[in-house]
Amino acid sequence: MAHPCALTIAGSDSGGGAGIQADLKTFMMQGCYGLSVITALTAQNTRAVTAIEAPTPGFVAEQLRAVHADFPIQAAKTGMLFSEAIITAVADGLADKNFPLVVDPVCVAQSGARLLLAEAVEALKARMFPLADLVTPNRHEAELLAGMPIASREDAAAVIRRLLALGARAVLLKGGHFAVGEAAAIGFVADRLVLADGREWEFVRPHVATRNTHGTGCTLSAAITAHLALGKTLPEAVEAARDYLQLALETAWDLGGGDGPVNHLAPYARLLGQA
Repeated sequence: MAHPCALTIAGSDSGGGAGIQADLKTFMMQGCYGLSVITALTAQNTRAVTAIEAPTPGFVAEQLRAVHADFPIQAAKTGMLFSEAIITAVADGLADKNFPLVVDPVCVAQSGARLLLAEAVEALKARMFPLADLVTPNRHEAELLAGMPIASREDAAAVIRRLLALGARAVLLKGGHFAVGEAAAIGFVADRLVLADGREWEFVRPHVATRNTHGTGCTLSAAITAHLALGKTLPEAVEAARDYLQLALETAWDLGGGDGPVNHLAPYARLLGQA
């Protein structure tokens, strides 16, 4: 298939930097046809999330049923799932999936707004992790889900083991939310991929000093999903996705008065000789 179908199940970001909007831009930049199931509407910009409206779980389930019934989905990802009832609807709809699933366990927006209700955390672990071919937490999400802080490399390994024990087939612990000062001082960011069978990879990229990091987690997980849809192995997909995110960070420009988005169009701009 020339342009495989990739599905995002996530919230809408009216500012366009994260969520469904970021995912669809990212899918297209990797050469995939993007499908979407919207789990929440957010009113947000680069400064804050000012309101959230969630559709009924039944409507979320019907969106998923509709796209699943008619499109040859090659890979999917989840982002903001918001509530226990929506998690249940999504998990039930994906129970018979025959494609890889990336679970980005979105809990809190960069602005600090809660995107996963506190009572939904256990449902996320119980229902989504066993379906996940990859879980992509940042530091804060990993600490919340594993129930322990990360203060050392050994702690990080223990957290990854706890997340794998929940049923995920692999965990990518992202390095971008570890101390920014530390990342800047050592000059690089490392993302750690560990499979359930114990195999492990580390993806190291130069630290990019920019405030324009809104949507980085969504963008990375969407790019991984797209490359899985294109037929790459998981380590290959993470490598390609990390390269895309790096370029998007390096070429991001200031947009809005807060933390701006990454440059999702970076490969296109480069093709046109604009970057």
